[in-house]
Amino acid sequence: MRLARLTALLSLIVSFALPAAAEPLAKQLFGAHSLPSRQVPAAFGSYAKGCMAGAVQLPETGPTWQAMRLSRNRNWGQPETVDFIRDLSAFAAKQPGWQGLYIGDISQPRGGPMLSGHRSHQLGLDIDIWMLPPSRINLTRAERENISSISMRRANGAFVNDNWSRIHHEVIKAAASDPRVARIFVFPGAKVQMCKDEKGNRKWLNKVRPWWGHHYHFHVRLACPKGMRGCVNQDPPPRGDGCEDAQQWVNNILNPPPPKPRDPNAPAPQPRREYVLADLPQQCVGVLKSQ
Repeated sequence: MRLARLTALLSLIVSFALPAAAEPLAKQLFGAHSLPSRQVPAAFGSYAKGCMAGAVQLPETGPTWQAMRLSRNRNWGQPETVDFIRDLSAFAAKQPGWQGLYIGDISQPRGGPMLSGHRSHQLGLDIDIWMLPPSRINLTRAERENISSISMRRANGAFVNDNWSRIHHEVIKAAASDPRVARIFVFPGAKVQMCKDEKGNRKWLNKVRPWWGHHYHFHVRLACPKGMRGCVNQDPPPRGDGCEDAQQWVNNILNPPPPKPRDPNAPAPQPRREYVLADLPQQCVGVLKSQ
């Protein structure tokens, strides 16, 4: 009897002493799926904390687009996303010297956090569109893995460089003028240049927001499709054309403000915690389990 009690006590001590098995990260679970769920198309959660059911694959090549970096398997989105790409690429193909659009990352087959790269792109409603004007829409798979886009920025993003053209302005304007679009992210210098060059209706400029990076591609974010109750829209941008805000970004690039003094008694910043499945909307469990 005493031996049994001692064994039980030792087992209890060991169970507290050893760490519990680590819960798998959400990005590992979603990154493991190569095909979408067999469900009605839907988005659950927010752009940086959600998942996607019933995704539609953007065809690798269309009449006016090509999906790039096919090895990533990130050319999946909502039906509205594929329709938007068809429409915008057809507009781009009508511009001098452009055969359409090169499309970068959209989402994984079931959305969710990615194994590498983006924090967003989780609902099938975010699209990276290369700045490189397509001169061909018949690139091979190997070419799509090795070709790169081109940068549009100068002076760390304060200004555009000579690669920027009026056609870039018009393509982004067409995207921002589409009612399906909620936001477009570009580097600050591009937004300021568009503010200077636009002489007509400036309402569309409100959707174009300055953000770090985004000089090899621009990032289109679609609004949640009507009727998708589980999808959470981002708050709308502030009113106005946003040009003063973009100029302030540029001013800060050219003349960075002095760093704020750090409190020596403040705790060290903690790394961002990776999401586990329990952090995502409950519907995402069903998205993973669906065949």
